[in-house]
Order: sequence, then structure tokens, then C-alpha cells
Amino acid sequence: MSSGAASSASPARKSRGASEAARAPLTPDTWIEAATGVLVDQGIDHVRVDLLAQHLGVTRGSFYWHFKDREDLLRRVLQAWRETATENLTVRLESANEDPMEQLRGVLSLPFRGRAAARAARIELAIRAWARRDQMARFAVDEADSSRIGYIAQLFSALGFPVVEARSRAFLLYSYVVSESLMPSLSTPAQKDDRRRFAERLFTQKLGAAG
Repeated sequence: MSSGAASSASPARKSRGASEAARAPLTPDTWIEAATGVLVDQGIDHVRVDLLAQHLGVTRGSFYWHFKDREDLLRRVLQAWRETATENLTVRLESANEDPMEQLRGVLSLPFRGRAAARAARIELAIRAWARRDQMARFAVDEADSSRIGYIAQLFSALGFPVVEARSRAFLLYSYVVSESLMPSLSTPAQKDDRRRFAERLFTQKLGAAG
């Protein structure tokens, strides 16, 4: 009798514990990461509170503990992308080497950094698709592009190029990097490496220079 009571109580306790764990509030980053994953795999229309809650195995109440509404979540997704793909990345490039030429080489290498680069490119492509139909996302993309180009232009200026020319070179180099990121399967690794080395020579050679 007592043995049976103990065995029947144990699953109940486990069930209550699992239920309580499921109801525990998740961190904002968990929701942001989940929303970003859905954005990449299914598009912005599927980034909905009810679907995310179902995916995470929690109630909607966990969401409203951290976010005012869906718009707030989307704003935070864009903020996290900006911090990761622009601000923090720029800091890492600057910290890795003070030499502006080495920093430019770091920028040129970004599309070829394995799985991290592939994931970053998928997120970027999804956000740019979102930006075609949403003003908030469009502003975030424009801001990211401007910041990245500005950073690259500063590197060209540090290498001695005039301000206007540095800006033009930065735009062209950035366009190349974005293209490599968004078209990863069109070339062999050897072709990509050859193209990267050629891009470095092309973008850093002074106009009219021989060779």
C-alpha cells in the first residue's frame, strides 16, 4: 500500500516540477534568438508571439514579462543584429590589429569565416528581405550599411586616400563583401581565395599606379 502510494506520487511531483519549469520566465535573449531563427527560416510573418511561445513550450505570459508587444520584440531583434553584426564586429576588427591595412584584410575575410559567416549571411538576407516591406527594418539596415561603410572609409583615409575617394572605395569594397556573403555557393574555395586577393589589390591600389 505505502509502496504504491509512493510510486504514484513520484510521477505527479515530476509533472508539477516540469510544469513549473515550463512556466518559468525565459530570458529576453531566448525570445530574441527564437524570433531570429523563425525570421531566417520562415520569414517575418511567422514571427508571432503565439507561435514563438508554442515553439519554446511556454505560455504567452513569459513573453509579456520581457516585452511590451510584438513590435517591441521586433525592435529588439534588430537591435541585437546591429550590436552583433556591426558594433561588436567593428570593435573586434579594431582590437585585433591597429594597422588599417590589416583591418581591411579582416573585413575582406568576413564572408569566408565558416559556419559563423554562413549564419550571419542568412540572418542578414532575412533582415534585408524584411526591410523591403517594413520601415523600421529598412531604417536598421540603412543605419548598419552607413556605419559599416563609414568604418571602412576611415580605414582608407588612414591609408592616405582623400576623403571622397576613401568613401567611394569603401562603398565598392563593402558591396563586394556583401555579394560574397550572399552568394556563398557560386565558386570553389580556390576561386574565392583568388578573388579575395584580387579584391585587396584592386581596392587598395592607387589610381594610375602601375602593376
